[in-house]
Amino acid sequence: MITKMEQYIAKASVLIEAVPYIQEFRGGTVVVKLGGSVMESPENLSRLMSDIAFMRTVGIKVILVHGGGKAISRAMTEAGIPPNFVMGLRVTDERTIEVVEQTIKHTVNANILHLLNDNYHVLARPLHGDWIISVRKTTGTDEDGNPVDWGYVGDPVGVNTIAISQMTDAGVIPVITPLGMGADDGKLYNVNADVAAVAIAKAMRVRKLVFISDVPGLLRDVNDPDSLISTLRLGHVQQLKDEGVIRGGMLPKIDSCAEAIEAGVQRVHLVDGRMPHSLLLEIFTKEGVGTEIKADE
Repeated sequence: MITKMEQYIAKASVLIEAVPYIQEFRGGTVVVKLGGSVMESPENLSRLMSDIAFMRTVGIKVILVHGGGKAISRAMTEAGIPPNFVMGLRVTDERTIEVVEQTIKHTVNANILHLLNDNYHVLARPLHGDWIISVRKTTGTDEDGNPVDWGYVGDPVGVNTIAISQMTDAGVIPVITPLGMGADDGKLYNVNADVAAVAIAKAMRVRKLVFISDVPGLLRDVNDPDSLISTLRLGHVQQLKDEGVIRGGMLPKIDSCAEAIEAGVQRVHLVDGRMPHSLLLEIFTKEGVGTEIKADE
């Protein structure tokens, strides 16, 4: 049986282990992208906000980018608009973009701000994507080569880093919605949250980009959680694609990670937000708990 004294010593050991990582990252900038079903769990979301509050408290500049797909789909259903996805992207017409804006800004973003400001007492403010991200309409073709029109869905072509830096330098956590303003037409566009996070991380040249979702990281066998690949170098990505390890929904995510690293982001992490305090364990411990992706040596 573990005594209280042994418990206290174990807690102190954890704090001591974190010291060199706190020293290394203090003053650095980390983009955290929050998505997946973890946003639907009040308990998981609250724990993640406590992790972010800790990071800010020890001097790390945190930029939080969030999704909100499930909340948007619910709001669309309530408004009598059937959600429609093509090749993983939400088809967004004029009625849909109104629901997206209302939900992402006034429900999802507002809830995150409440947790950070009121529950964990760190300063956080909204920085909506359409204030800082310029986009062009997303274009593409389906598997048969036919053009696809997703409506008001955009790809980032520019990021106002000044606005972000002003907030982080002032000790404020910017909480950014995945929206953009059309560079050609000045209209509001929906932006994939992963893509928005990568664009911001690239533009800011951040130390770390962390994707928090509901998967443990990159697994060699999706049915075996013990097959987690803890470290992945870019030079091994193609081999894992050829072997079928990187496939399905993980393909675009790993490609986005590679794009960020090639643009100067030092490390990208894939972390399971369902694990208590996984964000802190990934950043402030030697082993980590997710997948770290980095450039070749």
